[in-house]
Amino acid sequence: MKPTQQTFDAVVVGAGFSGLYMLYRLREAGFSTRVYEAGGDVGGVWYWNRYPGARCDSESIYYNFTFSDELLQEWTWSQRYPEQPEILRYLRFVADKFKLRQDIQFNTRVAAAHYDEKANRWKIQLDDGTIAYAKYFITAVGCLSAANIPKFEGIDSFKGEWYHTGHWPHEKVNFAGKRVGVIGTGSSGVQSIPVIAEEAEHLTVFQRTPQYSSPAKNHPYDPEFIRKTKENYNEIRQQMRNSRVGIPLMRNEQSALDAPHEERLQKYEEVWNEGGFWKLAATYGDLTTNEAANETLSDFLRSKIRKVVKDPKVAEKLMPDYFYFTKRPIIDTNYYETFNRDNVTLVDVKEAPIERITPTGLKTAEKEYELDAIVFATGFDAMTGPLFKIDIRGKNGLGLKEKWAEGARLKTYLGMSTAGFPNFFMITGPESPSVISNMPVSIEQHVEWISDCIHYLHKNNLETIEARTEAEEAWSKHCKEVAEATLYSKTDSWYTGANIEGKPQGFLIYLGGVGTYREICSEVAAKGYEGFTLEPSSN
Repeated sequence: MKPTQQTFDAVVVGAGFSGLYMLYRLREAGFSTRVYEAGGDVGGVWYWNRYPGARCDSESIYYNFTFSDELLQEWTWSQRYPEQPEILRYLRFVADKFKLRQDIQFNTRVAAAHYDEKANRWKIQLDDGTIAYAKYFITAVGCLSAANIPKFEGIDSFKGEWYHTGHWPHEKVNFAGKRVGVIGTGSSGVQSIPVIAEEAEHLTVFQRTPQYSSPAKNHPYDPEFIRKTKENYNEIRQQMRNSRVGIPLMRNEQSALDAPHEERLQKYEEVWNEGGFWKLAATYGDLTTNEAANETLSDFLRSKIRKVVKDPKVAEKLMPDYFYFTKRPIIDTNYYETFNRDNVTLVDVKEAPIERITPTGLKTAEKEYELDAIVFATGFDAMTGPLFKIDIRGKNGLGLKEKWAEGARLKTYLGMSTAGFPNFFMITGPESPSVISNMPVSIEQHVEWISDCIHYLHKNNLETIEARTEAEEAWSKHCKEVAEATLYSKTDSWYTGANIEGKPQGFLIYLGGVGTYREICSEVAAKGYEGFTLEPSSN
């Protein structure tokens, strides 16, 4: 029996922010579109990441769609930094308002997508054996959706329960009266540790790399603030789109080293007390390019840890020694304060690495810890990981994973396209601003550029669009040069793939700024999609 076949103008993978807006834009333009989503509902990363304390680190008034004035007026956020349940409610609201679910197939994984050169169509195979054909194949899989579960020896022998923060159960996990181990202190660890500590009998935190974290200073929104925000959103929207990171924020271009010591400390203190991290990044103009300038802020942040954590030895273990910003900045609520609790222990696994998981807990090089539950807050195989979960093959059967087998060979054009893969678009793909920006702003820009491109092809009777090799070579070279002019390239992080054993390393994010990137992409389109090969239809 042959598998069922379906044909669409476009197939989109993923129903988070990217997939929902991509579906809306293409459908509004008259293109038949089907979205395939592995989860049971819309939401993307916010469908899966339900761990205790899960919260966005961009302020909610900026972390939303801006394409619809009606939507902006109808939805009201409750607080400065929204929790996972509220973000998920928002995305469900969007799906309902625009009747998007009718074109989304849930609980469905895309196993493979192969380009058929004779038919100029993508053949998409689903995990249930169904085959779909589409002229355009678009990935909206997100940058952080492939969970990294370390291959610890003995994990299958553990008699307790274990969880990964990126694939949390839908029902509440009860840690009351339990000995819990949290492995990892990235964003999900920093957010979940204070919450779990309040419930668990004892919490042991296994830290490999200490993190800089600034207080969220979260609070409910005042109705008057919301009213003024909605009144002025046209101006806010423009500021977001033209900014460096998708937040309406002016950066002080002064060098941190030119400011008097006391003045600089006062400025850091003011921004610290406001909460969040975006303003910290804008305090001075050379914090991400000058080592000495960065150290002034890094040292200020370490001084905060010393003041909060009562035990000097524990405080010392929590001190980062890398440049601030070069790993993903984190915001928290009472993270450092949690290490003053009697029921919390910090274990440095750089000093004493984890050797294996045992039936009753975890063994490091120094000691065995008895645990009833383990939480893997070990992050994701970022940027390329979500794409590599699908067997994507372009012309001559070339696999995307094969093409990008070595980090130095990973090349894209604008972070949206790659040579050898016609009519294939990546929303917030490698070498776009993506994760070093307020994601909805970057997502909207990509979706609008891609949908406008598809409309252009249709209007001009063009069959395919494909990045030229020389264009992606030049773009990748530019991305690398911009990154190497900063401190980001001096630190191992999930930005570079260093968190995944054996993964080729390279900095895969465009650091030139959201506004600048938008201008570059617009100019490419205005010049008839310069850097692409466009082939006419044979009809």
